[in-house]
Amino acid sequence: MSLTDANPGRVFAVVPAAGHSRRMGRPKLLLPAGGRPVIARLIRALKQPQVQAVVVVLRTEAERLRRLVQQCGAIVVTPASPPLSMRHSVQAALDEIHHRYAPAPEDGWLLSPADHSGIEPQTVRKLLHRWQRSNCDVLVPTWRGRRGHPSLFRWTLAERVPAIPADCGLNWLIRTVATRIEEVPVSDPWVVQDLDTPAEYERLRRKWATRTTN
Repeated sequence: MSLTDANPGRVFAVVPAAGHSRRMGRPKLLLPAGGRPVIARLIRALKQPQVQAVVVVLRTEAERLRRLVQQCGAIVVTPASPPLSMRHSVQAALDEIHHRYAPAPEDGWLLSPADHSGIEPQTVRKLLHRWQRSNCDVLVPTWRGRRGHPSLFRWTLAERVPAIPADCGLNWLIRTVATRIEEVPVSDPWVVQDLDTPAEYERLRRKWATRTTN
Protein backbone atom coordinates (compact mmCIF):
# COMPACT_ATOMS: atom_id res chain seq x y z
CA MET A 1 0.00 0.00 0.00
CA SER A 2 1.35 3.42 -0.95
CA LEU A 3 0.83 6.61 1.00
CA THR A 4 -1.51 7.84 -1.75
CA ASP A 5 -3.76 4.82 -1.15
CA ALA A 6 -4.13 5.49 2.57
CA ASN A 7 -6.57 7.82 4.34
CA PRO A 8 -4.42 10.74 5.60
CA GLY A 9 -7.16 13.37 5.50
CA ARG A 10 -9.38 14.93 8.13
CA VAL A 11 -12.12 13.05 9.95
CA PHE A 12 -15.51 14.47 10.98
CA ALA A 13 -17.66 12.67 13.55
CA VAL A 14 -21.40 12.46 12.85
CA VAL A 15 -23.74 11.71 15.79
CA PRO A 16 -27.43 11.19 14.93
CA ALA A 17 -29.26 11.98 18.19
CA ALA A 18 -32.72 13.13 17.11
CA GLY A 19 -34.72 10.23 18.54
CA HIS A 20 -37.57 10.45 21.06
CA SER A 21 -36.25 7.97 23.69
CA ARG A 22 -39.71 6.36 23.71
CA ARG A 23 -38.50 2.95 24.88
CA MET A 24 -36.45 4.53 27.66
CA GLY A 25 -39.35 6.71 28.81
CA ARG A 26 -37.07 9.71 29.50
CA PRO A 27 -34.30 11.60 27.64
CA LYS A 28 -31.66 8.88 27.63
CA LEU A 29 -28.74 11.03 26.53
CA LEU A 30 -29.09 13.21 29.62
CA LEU A 31 -28.97 10.27 32.02
CA PRO A 32 -25.89 10.10 34.27
CA ALA A 33 -23.18 7.49 33.69
CA GLY A 34 -20.28 7.56 36.11
CA GLY A 35 -20.69 11.23 36.97
CA ARG A 36 -21.22 12.47 33.40
CA PRO A 37 -24.29 12.61 31.14
CA VAL A 38 -24.37 9.85 28.55
CA ILE A 39 -23.97 12.26 25.61
CA ALA A 40 -20.98 13.93 27.28
CA ARG A 41 -19.20 10.60 27.55
CA LEU A 42 -19.85 9.83 23.89
CA ILE A 43 -18.58 13.21 22.71
CA ARG A 44 -15.50 12.84 24.91
CA ALA A 45 -14.75 9.45 23.31
CA LEU A 46 -15.04 10.97 19.84
CA LYS A 47 -12.97 14.11 20.44
CA GLN A 48 -9.63 12.65 19.37
CA PRO A 49 -6.79 14.71 17.83
CA GLN A 50 -7.55 13.31 14.37
CA VAL A 51 -11.21 14.39 14.54
CA GLN A 52 -11.72 17.86 13.10
CA ALA A 53 -15.23 18.29 14.51
CA VAL A 54 -18.04 16.39 16.23
CA VAL A 55 -21.46 17.20 14.73
CA VAL A 56 -24.55 16.18 16.70
CA VAL A 57 -28.02 16.22 15.12
CA LEU A 58 -30.86 17.05 17.54
CA ARG A 59 -34.55 17.83 17.45
CA THR A 60 -35.39 21.52 17.74
CA GLU A 61 -37.17 21.07 21.08
CA ALA A 62 -34.18 19.36 22.77
CA GLU A 63 -32.98 22.58 24.39
CA ARG A 64 -31.28 21.05 27.46
CA LEU A 65 -29.47 18.58 25.27
CA ARG A 66 -28.43 21.31 22.84
CA ARG A 67 -26.84 23.37 25.62
CA LEU A 68 -24.98 20.36 26.99
CA VAL A 69 -23.67 19.28 23.58
CA GLN A 70 -22.38 22.79 22.93
CA GLN A 71 -20.72 22.88 26.34
CA CYS A 72 -18.91 19.68 25.37
CA GLY A 73 -17.44 21.44 22.33
CA ALA A 74 -19.53 19.79 19.63
CA ILE A 75 -21.46 21.41 16.78
CA VAL A 76 -25.26 21.17 17.00
CA VAL A 77 -27.46 20.77 13.93
CA THR A 78 -31.23 21.08 14.37
CA PRO A 79 -33.09 20.51 11.08
CA ALA A 80 -36.20 22.64 10.61
CA SER A 81 -38.23 19.46 10.05
CA PRO A 82 -37.68 16.56 12.47
CA PRO A 83 -35.54 13.90 10.78
CA LEU A 84 -37.66 10.96 9.66
CA SER A 85 -34.82 8.47 10.07
CA MET A 86 -31.17 8.18 10.98
CA ARG A 87 -30.36 8.58 7.30
CA HIS A 88 -31.99 12.02 7.28
CA SER A 89 -30.08 13.00 10.42
CA VAL A 90 -26.83 11.91 8.82
CA GLN A 91 -27.62 13.91 5.70
CA ALA A 92 -28.21 17.04 7.79
CA ALA A 93 -24.84 16.58 9.52
CA LEU A 94 -23.00 15.93 6.24
CA ASP A 95 -24.53 19.06 4.72
CA GLU A 96 -23.30 21.10 7.69
CA ILE A 97 -19.81 19.63 7.41
CA HIS A 98 -19.74 20.33 3.68
CA HIS A 99 -20.77 23.95 4.28
CA ARG A 100 -18.27 24.59 7.09
CA TYR A 101 -15.24 22.59 6.02
CA ALA A 102 -15.52 21.74 2.28
CA PRO A 103 -14.11 18.22 2.81
CA ALA A 104 -11.76 16.70 0.25
CA PRO A 105 -12.28 13.21 -1.22
CA GLU A 106 -9.56 11.77 1.04
CA ASP A 107 -11.29 13.03 4.19
CA GLY A 108 -13.57 10.75 6.18
CA TRP A 109 -16.73 10.79 8.27
CA LEU A 110 -17.12 8.75 11.41
CA LEU A 111 -20.71 7.61 11.92
CA SER A 112 -21.37 7.20 15.64
CA PRO A 113 -25.08 6.79 16.48
CA ALA A 114 -25.97 8.15 19.90
CA ASP A 115 -27.43 4.76 20.81
CA HIS A 116 -23.88 3.33 20.90
CA SER A 117 -22.99 5.68 23.72
CA GLY A 118 -20.90 3.27 25.75
CA ILE A 119 -17.99 3.07 23.33
CA GLU A 120 -14.53 3.50 24.80
CA PRO A 121 -12.12 6.28 23.73
CA GLN A 122 -9.48 3.64 23.00
CA THR A 123 -11.87 1.97 20.56
CA VAL A 124 -12.17 5.21 18.61
CA ARG A 125 -8.40 5.67 18.71
CA LYS A 126 -7.86 2.15 17.36
CA LEU A 127 -10.22 2.77 14.46
CA LEU A 128 -8.64 6.12 13.61
CA HIS A 129 -5.15 4.62 13.77
CA ARG A 130 -6.15 1.88 11.34
CA TRP A 131 -8.01 4.33 9.08
CA GLN A 132 -4.92 6.43 8.55
CA ARG A 133 -3.05 3.37 7.31
CA SER A 134 -5.78 1.70 5.27
CA ASN A 135 -6.84 2.01 1.65
CA CYS A 136 -10.44 0.98 2.39
CA ASP A 137 -13.59 2.99 1.71
CA VAL A 138 -15.39 1.81 4.85
CA LEU A 139 -13.88 0.73 8.16
CA VAL A 140 -16.18 -1.23 10.46
CA PRO A 141 -15.50 -2.38 14.04
CA THR A 142 -16.52 -5.91 14.99
CA TRP A 143 -17.09 -7.59 18.32
CA ARG A 144 -17.22 -11.38 18.30
CA GLY A 145 -17.83 -11.31 14.58
CA ARG A 146 -20.68 -8.78 14.68
CA ARG A 147 -20.35 -5.48 12.83
CA GLY A 148 -21.08 -2.31 14.78
CA HIS A 149 -20.36 1.40 15.19
CA PRO A 150 -18.67 3.83 14.97
CA SER A 151 -17.92 3.17 11.30
CA LEU A 152 -15.63 5.25 9.11
CA PHE A 153 -16.48 6.24 5.53
CA ARG A 154 -14.49 8.05 2.86
CA TRP A 155 -16.00 11.44 2.16
CA THR A 156 -16.79 10.37 -1.40
CA LEU A 157 -19.51 8.11 0.03
CA ALA A 158 -21.21 11.15 1.57
CA GLU A 159 -22.18 12.09 -1.96
CA ARG A 160 -24.11 8.82 -2.25
CA VAL A 161 -26.30 9.33 0.83
CA PRO A 162 -29.00 11.32 -1.06
CA ALA A 163 -29.24 8.43 -3.53
CA ILE A 164 -30.21 5.90 -0.85
CA PRO A 165 -33.69 4.53 -1.69
CA ALA A 166 -36.47 5.67 0.62
CA ASP A 167 -37.02 2.16 1.99
CA CYS A 168 -33.32 1.55 2.75
CA GLY A 169 -30.99 2.62 5.52
CA LEU A 170 -27.35 3.61 5.54
CA ASN A 171 -26.28 -0.02 5.14
CA TRP A 172 -27.22 0.45 1.49
CA LEU A 173 -23.88 2.19 1.06
CA ILE A 174 -22.13 -1.02 2.04
CA ARG A 175 -24.46 -3.52 0.39
CA THR A 176 -24.94 -1.97 -3.03
CA VAL A 177 -22.00 0.37 -3.72
CA ALA A 178 -18.71 -1.12 -4.90
CA THR A 179 -16.75 -0.25 -1.77
CA ARG A 180 -13.65 -1.65 -0.14
CA ILE A 181 -14.68 -2.69 3.36
CA GLU A 182 -12.29 -3.54 6.17
CA GLU A 183 -13.31 -5.01 9.51
CA VAL A 184 -11.40 -4.20 12.70
CA PRO A 185 -11.95 -6.58 15.65
CA VAL A 186 -12.23 -4.72 18.96
CA SER A 187 -12.72 -5.78 22.58
CA ASP A 188 -15.47 -3.22 23.20
CA PRO A 189 -18.97 -4.81 23.26
CA TRP A 190 -20.61 -1.39 23.08
CA VAL A 191 -19.86 -1.17 19.38
CA VAL A 192 -22.81 -3.56 18.96
CA GLN A 193 -24.91 -2.60 22.00
CA ASP A 194 -27.67 0.00 21.91
CA LEU A 195 -28.99 2.23 24.67
CA ASP A 196 -32.75 2.03 24.24
CA THR A 197 -34.26 0.47 27.36
CA PRO A 198 -33.95 0.86 31.14
CA ALA A 199 -32.18 -2.52 31.30
CA GLU A 200 -29.59 -1.39 28.76
CA TYR A 201 -29.07 1.84 30.69
CA GLU A 202 -28.53 -0.14 33.87
CA ARG A 203 -25.76 -2.11 32.15
CA LEU A 204 -24.14 1.11 31.02
CA ARG A 205 -24.50 2.68 34.48
CA ARG A 206 -22.86 -0.35 36.13
CA LYS A 207 -20.02 -0.21 33.63
CA TRP A 208 -19.11 3.36 34.52
CA ALA A 209 -19.81 2.96 38.25
CA THR A 210 -16.43 1.28 38.63
CA ARG A 211 -14.58 3.98 36.67
CA THR A 212 -13.37 7.41 37.63
CA THR A 213 -15.35 10.46 36.51
CA ASN A 214 -12.41 11.84 34.51
